[in-house]
Amino acid sequence: MSSILGISAFYHDSAACILKDGKIIAAAQEERFTRKKHDPNYPHNAIEFVLKYANLKLSDVDQIVFFEKPFLKFERLLETYVAFAPRGFVSFAKAMPLWIKEKLFQKNLLFNKLKKHDQNFKSDEKIFFSDHHLSHAASAFFPSPFDEAVILTADGVGEWATTTVAVGKNENLEIKKEIHFPHSLGLLYSAFTYYTGFKVNSGEYKLMGLAPYGNPIYEDKVKRLVDLKEDGTFRLNQKYFNYATGLTMTNEKFNNIFGQGPRNPQKEKITQFHMDIAASIQKVTEDIMVNLAKSIRKEYGIRNLCLAGGVALNCVANGKILKEKIFDNIWIQPAAGDAGGSLGAALALWHIDQGNKRSVNLNDDMRGSYLGTEFKQDEIEIELKTLGANFEILKYDELIDKTAELLSNEKAIGWFQGRMEFGPRALGGRSILGDPRSDKMQKNLNLKVKYRESFRPFAPSVLREDLSEWFELNVDSPYMLLVANINSGKKIEMTDEQRKLFGIDKLNIKRSEIPAVTHVDYSARIQTVTKHTNSRYYDLISKFKEKTGCPVIVNTSFNVRGEPIVNTPTDAFNCFMGTELDYLVIGDCILDKTKQDPKLKKDYTKEFELD
Repeated sequence: MSSILGISAFYHDSAACILKDGKIIAAAQEERFTRKKHDPNYPHNAIEFVLKYANLKLSDVDQIVFFEKPFLKFERLLETYVAFAPRGFVSFAKAMPLWIKEKLFQKNLLFNKLKKHDQNFKSDEKIFFSDHHLSHAASAFFPSPFDEAVILTADGVGEWATTTVAVGKNENLEIKKEIHFPHSLGLLYSAFTYYTGFKVNSGEYKLMGLAPYGNPIYEDKVKRLVDLKEDGTFRLNQKYFNYATGLTMTNEKFNNIFGQGPRNPQKEKITQFHMDIAASIQKVTEDIMVNLAKSIRKEYGIRNLCLAGGVALNCVANGKILKEKIFDNIWIQPAAGDAGGSLGAALALWHIDQGNKRSVNLNDDMRGSYLGTEFKQDEIEIELKTLGANFEILKYDELIDKTAELLSNEKAIGWFQGRMEFGPRALGGRSILGDPRSDKMQKNLNLKVKYRESFRPFAPSVLREDLSEWFELNVDSPYMLLVANINSGKKIEMTDEQRKLFGIDKLNIKRSEIPAVTHVDYSARIQTVTKHTNSRYYDLISKFKEKTGCPVIVNTSFNVRGEPIVNTPTDAFNCFMGTELDYLVIGDCILDKTKQDPKLKKDYTKEFELD
């Protein structure tokens, strides 16, 4: 049996995955083990986990592949400096020592790190390097349910490419077109993330969540920064940006266009200005993605689209591409960011370099993205006892019934079941659950459980068979990567008076029968749930529907702001005891907050660096 270990590391979201005969066995991000969000370091723990799960020693693995090529990246750094010199000397001088010492000799660095897993690992001839955007494209196409597709990848930057178009057919995949650094849709969006006072490389989804509170009144000003062509291709006017040469994303010229400097999150509150800025950059991003999709559909005539790269996590833009009916089918890699590069690199090696045949799985090959750690019932019980937790063990039917009952009584529940998800979204493996019918649930979960900004929307998990009755959508969305509107029959229209309210004030108005998952523009980021991907989660939602008539529950990731999603029963218990969660359901165990030893309570608000 042939095995391949895929690794992504040293930028952000380090991860590892393992394939056996081309089948995805396990994959996980390093952050889940180290508890350091977006951990960019060598993924020692993630590699240990995937090897153990696959029952392999490192010396048994046939090939090891890294998700990008360090020499090409170094070439970009040097050429960027030469092109912009003497500007940029400071950022260049800061980057150089690390490159000269480590990154240029990455094969040697990787070999030395890998040896720590297994002293019998003797040869660096097993180590290969993929191309960054090829890794993204392969992660999107090879696990997809299509035998042929056009693949669009967009992110900040790989080696040189920032946006690529590829065509995949069976086991063949070829990149056809590229847009190169410094012209980058991901970096454009990150510039506005920085400008509105959020953290680059982690706050982009906050910008997307803020956009519906504003109006895109600065769209024309955003377009002054970008030369947009009709086919969706673009060039960024470098006069307004600082990321190629400096230590910030934007500069004074950028500030002058919009009339003020970047928001200082420590001192300045979010205002209507920031909401309108968010709405404007979101609108331009959507237009670019829709125009790119239209032009590649016309050029290649292929009816299936796959998406990957950080920009593919912009589920609002994905929803717009779907709504425009440009392609017959769309599939998006759930670990679309750099973590998924570990998987794409391994699949590219298996199919493209080694020419192994591909069999298409009509449900896709990601196994619901449940590719991480799992814990047996006895392991859970031992860990909980060691922590001093008070818990009850219930039979399966009782557990499902009681959890559904608690949800219907507006209790906030930590839900820890089965394998951990690969990618940034909690999909019913490591989730916090709530009642979507409650008009207090969104605010309470944000402020009392997640300790994060009150404007942040929550996602609905809905039974696939009930999807169209509740949402304007009728395609699978298992990975929470599509946004669509609430069905008009379930909406509660706002009055003229309510529409005039300041952005955030609209949050408190009941807008639908499921207000906890209805954003201010009546949209929702939807996860469809089926029996075959997650039977326990499906049974819970079905039981909730039986009790309430509502086939939808609130699903948000099991963590607080700034913390990675929980990985172990200990992480889950710590989060439970450090927040105002009411119950924790972990394996067949149920924990009631009121029955826990008060001495075990934690102050969780200062535990993690805010994102």
